Amino acid sequence: MKRIFLFVLTNIAVIAVMSIVLSVLGVDRFLTQAGLNLPMLLVFSLVVGFTGSIFSLLISKPMAKWSTGAHVIQAPSNSTELWLIDTVRRLSDRAGIAMPEVAVYEGEPNAFATGAFKNSALVAVSTGLLQNMTKDEVEAVLGHEIAHVANGDMVTMTLVQGVVNTFVVFLSRVVGFFVDRALSSRDSNNNAPGIGYMVTVMVCQVLFGIAASMIVAWFSRHREFRADAGSAKLLGSPQPMVKALSRLGGIEASNLPQALAAFGIHDKPGFLALFSSHPPIEERIAALRNIQ
Repeated sequence: MKRIFLFVLTNIAVIAVMSIVLSVLGVDRFLTQAGLNLPMLLVFSLVVGFTGSIFSLLISKPMAKWSTGAHVIQAPSNSTELWLIDTVRRLSDRAGIAMPEVAVYEGEPNAFATGAFKNSALVAVSTGLLQNMTKDEVEAVLGHEIAHVANGDMVTMTLVQGVVNTFVVFLSRVVGFFVDRALSSRDSNNNAPGIGYMVTVMVCQVLFGIAASMIVAWFSRHREFRADAGSAKLLGSPQPMVKALSRLGGIEASNLPQALAAFGIHDKPGFLALFSSHPPIEERIAALRNIQ
């Protein structure tokens, strides 16, 4: 119920902010007189902006299993799988969430958590992580992923993505409308969009989309610090997470599918830090060492 309320409130907030800004600037009156239906454009932008991100969230678990080849542990077949199940159960109990599904997949050191609902999540670790880390370090990584789930990060990221998508769709069409009107030599009574509108919308969606990606990446980096602190809280000390991150700093991180990259424990740095879903490991370790 809390998440549904947050989703509804977010949509209302987006509409309210857009309406107030446009009204203060007088843009709404100008565009309405020129033939652009702002209320319908706002609704259209919200639907387009949120539909894709919500759909991705709802299918996140099956897509994660399919894209990584993760094998969900139904009945432990060895001591490692039994330890994983017991550790995730203990950490999830401490975090106050239902036991997530636990999976293992083949690959270089990494781990991720995903799922549309806090009490129906998936936590997966790679074989490389299990082979290259001690149990204390793996437990810290699992605590990090459980913290993501307990914090509701998957839903929050969906809301953030939906909001920025809405602004991209809306603003690109408003700019396109202005450009089309400036370039148009047609009868002013003809409000059908021209080639200037379509080209401008496509270009603006790319440019605004890049800016939106930077915003989402910034939020994702902030979220990683919280998950690190969450792991420290669940384990009673930041030291296991510090050791796990130090170990990861000396290991080549694996590439997760794009849809899961923000939910991994570690990610390869992007070509620009502004587009990276994870902060530098040195900064994460420094933040953990500041925890009393």
